[in-house]
Amino acid sequence: MTRYLKFKSGVSVLTLLVLFWMTSCASREQENTSPNIIVFLVDDMGLMDTSVPFLTDADGTAVKHPLNAFYITPHMQELSEKGIRFTNFYAHSVCSPTRTTIMSGQNSARHGVTNWIRSENNNRGDYGPPQWNWNGLTRASITLPGLLQQAGYKTIHVGKAHFGPFNSEGEDPRNLGFDVNIAGSSIGQPGSYLGTESFGHTGGNKNRAVPGLEKYYGQDIFLTEALTLEANTAMSRAKEEGKPFFLYMAHYAVHAPFYSDPRFEAHYQDSDKPEKAKAYATLIEGIDKSLGDIMRHVEDLGLGDNTLLFFLGDNGSDAPLPVVNGYSSAAPLKGKKGMHWEGGMRVPFIASWVTPDKNAVAQQKWPVAADAIQEQMGTIMDLFPTICRVAHVTWPESYVLDGFSLQDQLKGKRHRQRHEVFLNHYPHNHRTDYFTSLVDSNWKIVYHYQIDGPARYELFNLKDDPFETINLADKNPKQLKRMMRTLIQDMKDKGALYPEKDGKVLKLLMPS
Repeated sequence: MTRYLKFKSGVSVLTLLVLFWMTSCASREQENTSPNIIVFLVDDMGLMDTSVPFLTDADGTAVKHPLNAFYITPHMQELSEKGIRFTNFYAHSVCSPTRTTIMSGQNSARHGVTNWIRSENNNRGDYGPPQWNWNGLTRASITLPGLLQQAGYKTIHVGKAHFGPFNSEGEDPRNLGFDVNIAGSSIGQPGSYLGTESFGHTGGNKNRAVPGLEKYYGQDIFLTEALTLEANTAMSRAKEEGKPFFLYMAHYAVHAPFYSDPRFEAHYQDSDKPEKAKAYATLIEGIDKSLGDIMRHVEDLGLGDNTLLFFLGDNGSDAPLPVVNGYSSAAPLKGKKGMHWEGGMRVPFIASWVTPDKNAVAQQKWPVAADAIQEQMGTIMDLFPTICRVAHVTWPESYVLDGFSLQDQLKGKRHRQRHEVFLNHYPHNHRTDYFTSLVDSNWKIVYHYQIDGPARYELFNLKDDPFETINLADKNPKQLKRMMRTLIQDMKDKGALYPEKDGKVLKLLMPS
C-alpha cells in the first residue's frame, strides 16, 4: 500500500511537471504569436504622390487624376489591393506635430508640438506661442513604443525621428520606448541620400548628416535602400529572439534635398515635368521598392499572416511642382505641405495584413477588408489606440487620447460613435502663417489670426466643393458662427496656445 502511494505520488509529480512545461510552452507560444506591427511612414508624401487613386467620385469609386499617372508605385498598388485605403485621412500640415501625435495619440494642440522642430534653436516665429513645446517628447512621455515595449514587443525605430532638438531627451528614440534606433536623431532631413557622400558626413549638408549607418559610408547605395536593409535585419533579429516586433519605418525620403535615385531615373526621362519633380518621382519609387522589399522579407520570415502594416504620409505633398492659384503637387486638391488647404493635410493611408489569410488567428480578431475604400474620416491620432488594441496593450486610465480605434473602419464599415472632427492648429509662420483649421464632417473652417489686420475666415463645404474653390464665410454666416463655436470649444478642451503680439494673446474672435 505504501509502495503504491509512493508510485502514485511520483506519477502525480511527473504529470504536474509535464503539464507545467506544456502550459509554459503554450504561454510562450501565445506570447510570441502576438501580431507584429509595422508603421511605414513616408516624409512629405501627399495624397497624390502615388499611382494609387485615393480621390473618389460621388458613388465612392476611385478616380485617377493626372498626377497618379506620373508616379510608379506598384507595391502600394499591391498593398491597397490586399487591404483598405482611406480617402479622407488627415495629418498635421508639417512633420514634427504629426510624428509626435503618432507617438502620443494626442492632437498637436494638446501635446504642444505645433511646429516642425528646428534642431539648433527655437523656431516659434515672430508671434508664435512662447511656451509651445519646442523640446518635444521626453523620457516621461507616455508613448506608443513605450507601452508596446512594456508588453514584450521588440520596438524598432528606423529612419527619421525629429522628436526633439539637439541635446534633448527626445533626440534619441531609445529614450522614448524604442529598443533599437537606426539612423534616428533630431534632424528633420538628410544631409545627403548618397552612400558615396556618407549620407552627409563627407558631402552634402554636414549639419544634417544621418547618423549610425557607418558600414555603408563610401558605398554606392541610396539612403532609402540602406534603411530598408537595416529594417529587414532588425525584424529578423526580433524573430530570432522570439519576440513580436513593432517596426516604425520612418523614411527620410521623400523630403528635400531632392536627390535623384539613379535606380529609377530612366523611368522619368521622357516626362515634361521639371528636373526636380523627376527626382522627386524617383524618391517616391524608391519608397515603393522599400515597401515591397519589407513585405517580401516579412513573408520570407514566415510572419506575413501575423503582421499588420499601416502605410501613410506625415503631411501634405512637397513635390517641387509650380503653384498656380494655390493648386500644385496635390492637384486637384488645393495647397501642399505647410498650407491650410486640404492638400496640406490629406495623406495616403493604407492598412493591410502583409499576407491576408482569413484563417489566421490574428486576422480573425482584426479582419481587414480586401481591395476596399473607406470614405469615413481617419486621422493620425487613431494609430495609437488602434495599435494598442491590436497588441492587447492598455494605456493609463487618466491618459487623454484624441483618436479612435479603426477596428470597424478597417472592416470597411462606418465607426458610428466617432467624431468626424480634425483640428490642425498652426500658430507659427510657414507657407500659410498663423492659422487654425477645423474639419467637421462636410464642413471646414480656417481662421487666420489677426497679425497684420483683422481676423480672416474661410468656410468650405467639402462635400459640394472638395477642391475649396468657393469661400462661403460671407454667404453663410450662420454656419460660419456654428463652426467657430465648435472651433473655440475644441481649442479650449485641448488647452491650445495662441499666437502673441505686443504682449497680447491673439485668441479666436467670433465673426460679427
